[in-house]
Amino acid sequence: MASTDETHLDDLRDAYRDAERKPRRELASEMKPLEFARYCWRQLTSMRTALFLLMLLAVAAVPGSTFPQENNDPAGVAQWQLDHPTAYPWVDRLQGFHVYSSVWFSAIYLLLFISLIGCVTPRVAVHWRALRSKPPRTPARLGRLPEHRGATLAAAPEEVLGTAREVLARRRFRVERRDGSVAAEKGHHRETGNLLFHLSLVGLLVAIASSSLFSYSGQRLVTTGGTMTGTQMDSFSGGTWTTIDDVPPFTLTLDSMDVAFEAQQTSQIGEPRRFSADVTLTDSPGDDPRTETIRVNHPAKVGHTQISLSGNGYAPVLVVRDGRGTVVQDGPTPFLPQTGNYDSTGVVKVPDAVDADGEPVQIGLRGVFLPTATTNADGAPVSAFPDMAQPLLVANVWTGDLGLDEGVAQNVYTLDTTAMTQVRGADGQALALTMVPGQTVQLPDGLGSVEFVGVERFASFDVRSTPGQTAALVFSLLATLGLVMSLFLPRRRVWVKAVPAAGGAGSRVEVAGLSRGSDAGLAEEVEGVLARLRTALGEPEDPGEDPGEDPGGRHGSPAHPPVGDHEQPVHAPEEKS
Repeated sequence: MASTDETHLDDLRDAYRDAERKPRRELASEMKPLEFARYCWRQLTSMRTALFLLMLLAVAAVPGSTFPQENNDPAGVAQWQLDHPTAYPWVDRLQGFHVYSSVWFSAIYLLLFISLIGCVTPRVAVHWRALRSKPPRTPARLGRLPEHRGATLAAAPEEVLGTAREVLARRRFRVERRDGSVAAEKGHHRETGNLLFHLSLVGLLVAIASSSLFSYSGQRLVTTGGTMTGTQMDSFSGGTWTTIDDVPPFTLTLDSMDVAFEAQQTSQIGEPRRFSADVTLTDSPGDDPRTETIRVNHPAKVGHTQISLSGNGYAPVLVVRDGRGTVVQDGPTPFLPQTGNYDSTGVVKVPDAVDADGEPVQIGLRGVFLPTATTNADGAPVSAFPDMAQPLLVANVWTGDLGLDEGVAQNVYTLDTTAMTQVRGADGQALALTMVPGQTVQLPDGLGSVEFVGVERFASFDVRSTPGQTAALVFSLLATLGLVMSLFLPRRRVWVKAVPAAGGAGSRVEVAGLSRGSDAGLAEEVEGVLARLRTALGEPEDPGEDPGEDPGGRHGSPAHPPVGDHEQPVHAPEEKS
């Protein structure tokens, strides 16, 4: 009979080795459909797969920063198509210009979401049962646990156990008293923190997804007295499911700009002191207008949309007349600040002029505006102060093809002179217009004239809605809290056993502790429980007391205490991944 059992065991071992040697694809092919589905689900919801998908998601986001995206930069996509006519069709087929809404990126995102949900959900149920369960039963041989202390006390066993229950309860242990012992456990919130961390990651994915789908951002530059609406933007970038039509139909009029710079303290001359825009805002057509003052970090709100002040500057008012005296350009032209003293650059494009002979001509002016003009050590004109004390405009003139008829969007603040010729003066040198407000300069070759009427201010507004921003912040903080809890909350079990001392006088007390993994504070915890127990019972310290006897033999491996019929396993089931 013995040989038959041994043969059977050998057969089982051989079968196990054969199964181990088989590739997973062969094992999967032998499974039934339901078994195969369960196998795939286990693989998808494993922590290893979740980490792999998280890394893959980071790699998949790289093309989004490599190629211009259609929803954020359509002009960049058009320019990329002109620069790379051969590669463009292939990148477009692979959805390289719509990365974050592409099929492959969405698939990785959804698989990661499902993996985290499938990984965490069963652990939540197990952890909930563990929180409601009683502390584990007291092992038969406490002396074989990693930390063990013993003492002989004058109090009776019943009094010792009652006091031990109170001491452990004050130490935030869950306590249960049994015949002849007290079992205590704490640290379940270590697993709570672990679950909170993973659930917060799921919430963070949802928040980021909602922001990617429904957020939008637009910018608009408005001169004093000008108006903007929710559908009029200089630039706009929207989420996958968002267009400019989703912006609230507000109307904003810039009434005035209040700007101040430091002019007294020598060490801080020119430092900004105040930026604010007084506006009249109407939330939607038919609503009553209201006045608002928009300052830096103090935006106006229309529903969930914020309107922030993002910049300001000067807009010289220029009147351009062509060769026949017709006004072809009239109004303020924003010049963008380039330095702290507001040395500003700008461009004027005149596509529909004619010269003195009636021939069509396109004119471009590229200049620098200096609010407080002076000269540097090299004799070049610069601004000495950001406020407007001595305004000066210096500009060059170009003629030729402005490139406005090619169908490619252009930056209104730059002038492409590739197909243009610079206008020269009578001396053959490049013409440089130098004007102060109220001055008019005639252009050579019958091109007309340029009049510098005055200067207005402008403000740049940022219109933004990020519905998932607050949720992402909350989930990030919760994930940090969960990570801290899972790293620094110790999982400990403590048992106190009291039996009558030899001779019938007093009690023989044993205190033992066990923790999951490495815990440098376990010894201090056990000693602290025994010390507090002595103090609560009014008994003096006995430094000569031996650490305790081990009636069952304490030479076994303390890292792997035995589990008998009446002992509990070391590892709690809810902590297994």
